[in-house]
Amino acid sequence: MITDSTDIATTIEGRAGLYRLLSWLSPAYPVGAFSYSHGIEHAVEAGLVRDRATLADWITGILRQGAGVSDGALLAAAWRAARASDVAALCDLSAFSAAWRGGSELALESAGQGRAFLAITRSAWPDPFLDELADAIGEAEIGYPVAFGLAAGRAGIPLQAALVGYFQAFAANLVSAAVRLIPLGQTDGQRCQRALLAEVVAIADQALAADLAEAGTAAPMVDWTSMRHETQYTRLFRS
Repeated sequence: MITDSTDIATTIEGRAGLYRLLSWLSPAYPVGAFSYSHGIEHAVEAGLVRDRATLADWITGILRQGAGVSDGALLAAAWRAARASDVAALCDLSAFSAAWRGGSELALESAGQGRAFLAITRSAWPDPFLDELADAIGEAEIGYPVAFGLAAGRAGIPLQAALVGYFQAFAANLVSAAVRLIPLGQTDGQRCQRALLAEVVAIADQALAADLAEAGTAAPMVDWTSMRHETQYTRLFRS
């Protein structure tokens, strides 16, 4: 079994974990990430995000003060609870993650992907513990970072790799949404993705030491754009 300090690509178990990680974070993994913009659709409508520079600044704010903080703390806590096979703690984290969103669409974004991720992972990558957890939470929601952290912990994927992968995919999905909305060229989209590398690594490192009881978010403009998106006349995305 690989540990959090193991190089994920140097052992047979590590390479298998890397394969799982890349599979789970692929756009082809059917969690519906492509249908959410995390409020960026209204940010574009309002002129707050209009080019590569403002997009990079907007996503940086989300990572530093918004979902980057909450998702990182939740994912790390879920990873550790899964390593300890602590069903009760994971149920508590599921309830906590459901409440930790600034608006209904952001809640839908996390819960929808979380439920989809858990369902497809139980089917495609069977693990009796995932079934046990699903039975324990019943019809309650499970946030995406909790579902992902749980699966990564059970698979023995190092926590730091899981965090970097999760935030890279999160940022890439927002860039992809903006490429279609602004519109922004594909090359500028990838330049934006490159510019976010340091932020993704930094927020992943921060999450490693996060205290869930002390973590908090402060991204009111993201919450505002998400709430305004609920009644936006023309919409491509669900958030």
